[in-house]
Amino acid sequence: MTGGRSSVPKPAAVVGASGKTGTHVAQALASCGVPVRPLGRRALADPVAAFDGCASAYLIAPNLHPDEPALVGGWLEALRAAGVPRVAYHSVAWPYAPEMPHHLAKAATEDLVRRSGLAWTVLQPCAYVQNLLPGLGGEEPAVRVPYAVDTPFGLVDLADLGEAAAVVLTEDGHVGATYELGGPALVTLADVAVVASEVLGVPVPAERLDPGRWATGPGAGMDSRERDWLLAMFAFYDAYGLPTGGVPLRALLGRAPYDVRATLTRELTPAPS
Repeated sequence: MTGGRSSVPKPAAVVGASGKTGTHVAQALASCGVPVRPLGRRALADPVAAFDGCASAYLIAPNLHPDEPALVGGWLEALRAAGVPRVAYHSVAWPYAPEMPHHLAKAATEDLVRRSGLAWTVLQPCAYVQNLLPGLGGEEPAVRVPYAVDTPFGLVDLADLGEAAAVVLTEDGHVGATYELGGPALVTLADVAVVASEVLGVPVPAERLDPGRWATGPGAGMDSRERDWLLAMFAFYDAYGLPTGGVPLRALLGRAPYDVRATLTRELTPAPS
């Protein structure tokens, strides 16, 4: 036996750990041997206490939050007060896109992160392949969205995003870095439907829904601000898509990111018994 005392690593706080993004980030950190402190709304009622004793934090704001800069700014103040030196902020690809208010809010929040006095990294992921799974998992699988199915996206796999987040928080060299994260190739949603058809062995249509009908149908029960912000995003996607390159993600992972086929095969086919 030795007389030394074993060293227990300090945890990484993951704000929003119960959501799909936070779940993957927490799992990836845990797989690196990092203790994870999952934080939700209740714990963050006292954010200084919530962050106390942590070595780092990964910050994910709720989707379409009405004032993300104020929310995350409060977390940054709490991190400083709690003595947490390291932070990674979950932003979005194309944050400075004035036609999309929720993207622009993330651009303003990035500025706060960079001027926080903390050792920071910003991740800017494209939309997830997994966002399309609800429409592909039913009896009549389809890709139906209220925007164009022929504009390009750098769709990213949530598992890759989680791994990248763990890399920037556990390895050296990422302080002061901003990484835009896309998948290995630009794809359209029509391309995704073709791959899904091959994976599932059934026809999978790709259809653009009328945004106005979406607003009076699935979007009717939403807060009007959130609905308007999403309609603005749909119009942007109609015109431009969200093309996002894959080189930064490949560099972080040390391998090729999962392509759409790999993701859909994993998510839509049963694991072998």
